[in-house]
Amino acid sequence: MTSVERRAAAPATPQDLAALRRRTSAVLIATQILGGLGVATGIALAAVLAKEVSGTESLSGLAPTATVAGTAVLSMPLAALMNARGRRPGLVLAYLIGALGAGVSVVAARAGSFPLLLCGLAAFGAASSANLQARFAAADLAEPEQRARAISLVVWATTIGAVIGPNIAAPAGRSVTGLGIPAAAGPFLWAAGIFLLSAVVVAVLLRPDPLLTARALAPVEERSPAGRSLRAGVAAVAASPRARLAVVAVAVAHTAMVSVMSMTPVDLEHHGAGIELIGLVISGHIAGMYAFAPLMGRLSDRLGRLSGIGLAVGLLACAVFLAGTAGGRHGQTAVGLFVLGLGWSAGLVSGSALLTDSVPQAARAAAQGLSDLVMNASAGIGGAAAGLVVATASYAWLNLFAACLLLPLAALALFTRSGRTGAVAGD
Repeated sequence: MTSVERRAAAPATPQDLAALRRRTSAVLIATQILGGLGVATGIALAAVLAKEVSGTESLSGLAPTATVAGTAVLSMPLAALMNARGRRPGLVLAYLIGALGAGVSVVAARAGSFPLLLCGLAAFGAASSANLQARFAAADLAEPEQRARAISLVVWATTIGAVIGPNIAAPAGRSVTGLGIPAAAGPFLWAAGIFLLSAVVVAVLLRPDPLLTARALAPVEERSPAGRSLRAGVAAVAASPRARLAVVAVAVAHTAMVSVMSMTPVDLEHHGAGIELIGLVISGHIAGMYAFAPLMGRLSDRLGRLSGIGLAVGLLACAVFLAGTAGGRHGQTAVGLFVLGLGWSAGLVSGSALLTDSVPQAARAAAQGLSDLVMNASAGIGGAAAGLVVATASYAWLNLFAACLLLPLAALALFTRSGRTGAVAGD
């Protein structure tokens, strides 16, 4: 064991462990609310700020792309840090980088520098990486049969910040106009403060570290540092069909969701929807993503991870059919986007739990970082391609392409089920 791990004492009794689980979950939920609030506050006006700084609408789409790219690129270095030092240092650093990125975005807006703004938005993506990694921190100490529920509670907590964030973007913008800062940059200044607060909460309250404690509780044969390298994490995923399915499931669900969701406002506007209706549809989509995560966690624990992934495929298929055939029927589009959020939630929760189940304890942090890298890189490509598909074909074709992504996932899930080993929770 490393010197860091020796300082992580395992709980002495089952009651102590249960109390630690509750405390860890409470801290992660609190930071997830804060982190979700900061990310949603900034992202709400990211494209608007990019348009103002660049002077052209054609470059505004690079704002979310830069954020997603930053989230993807930082996933593996943060996973490496967590591998070596635990969840707490990794989450603290991620929130600090996010705060720095938010600050750089404000400076770039003041200076009118578009390249600097993209750099700031990329660093801002570290906060999203922290929010994603928090779900795995919740799984560190959870019992295997309750792992999906532990993950889902942390995902659910994002609902609060995601809903409140866009609504405080306007007052955040008004608060900085007297400082000579563009109003669209105000949310990023507020986000920087929120991320700093998140870092303090994690640093002070996330003790003992859940990952280091889980390692202290693991069997002796799983405590060797040799199995914790990034290479070992990649090898563990490559060696396990269930782990490979988990990575693919999370990546496909996220890519389908981001691709369709990002272009839905454009399609709604094309069919005469106003900004209020567009906001309502996206709010319903966000509710589907986060608010029902505990239900998805319970279903995954009760019916099994593979059944949860099957549910995700079914929901996503229904969603792209509804959205792709809606045309000018805004109500149908709204239902489609809500179901799209539900499918994403089922895929993320079940896939994350399956990945944690399927790799050795020593390799989990590295494997989880790899999953987030693949997920965000795929979504970044999908989001960029979505605009081209809609511009050259149509929104209906975009949904058809999203449906095509689900076919190999469904086939892989069926193949994995037919040859399953080491199943848990009813698989």
